[in-house]
Amino acid sequence: MPELPEMETYRMLLSELVVGRTITNTEIERVKSINTDPDAFRRRITGQAVTRVERRAKHLLFHLTGDQVLLLHLMLGGIMFFGRKERKPDRTVQVTISFGAEHLYFIGLRLGYLHLYRPEEAEQRLRKLGPDPFDPALTAERFAALLRARSGTLKSALTDQSVLSGIGNCYSDEICFQARLLPARKPASLSAVEWDALFRAMRELLREAVQYGGYMEMPLFQGDALTGGFDRRCRVYDREGEPCARCGGLIERRNVSSKKSFCCPQCQH
Repeated sequence: MPELPEMETYRMLLSELVVGRTITNTEIERVKSINTDPDAFRRRITGQAVTRVERRAKHLLFHLTGDQVLLLHLMLGGIMFFGRKERKPDRTVQVTISFGAEHLYFIGLRLGYLHLYRPEEAEQRLRKLGPDPFDPALTAERFAALLRARSGTLKSALTDQSVLSGIGNCYSDEICFQARLLPARKPASLSAVEWDALFRAMRELLREAVQYGGYMEMPLFQGDALTGGFDRRCRVYDREGEPCARCGGLIERRNVSSKKSFCCPQCQH
């Protein structure tokens, strides 16, 4: 599932591709992917321009003229592709938004959605999200307080979107590895030094992942050399049986809080 770095990569690239451009047509192949009548959806956004693209946790918000917002969540398996029709991946498209001869294809939205709201409605939908890991107001002390209150594991606390928004399976494991902590640790058991290490690891790891385009190899357009570049830099995620780059021990896959999880039991504690 796309997480914060993947959606931030999409946000940066789409800001260059669609901001300022006017929507010329919309095609809906799967009505369940939207939240209104297809004709009304098409009528309300056709002729509107994209004013900015915003990321909130794992969501993207396409702000349109006419005081409207398209709220996207790709969920599991969802991707986007921007370009001409002949370059589109050979996959089923649920929604297509056209900008003249170029199109933004929303693919794999069987569980995801592209909903149209007024700005205040979109804010209401997102109000239960916890703070973004890059929120300037999220201090190391507040971070520790939020996670320490959880009774589960570090894995479950880091991936709980109401506690902290944008982190999922991959980056929770990578953050724990960087902080030398096992994902199965109970938050209440961490020392002050370990909390500081975890907070620094979160910020550093997510910045690196954004810099290299996230771990999911799903190019946004033909020639996109950024998206998916972090996959080869993952230290533990999906590296079961491989030697740890830090200590040489073997990476293990474990079940933590009913989620698959990867760690090095030799140098994580």
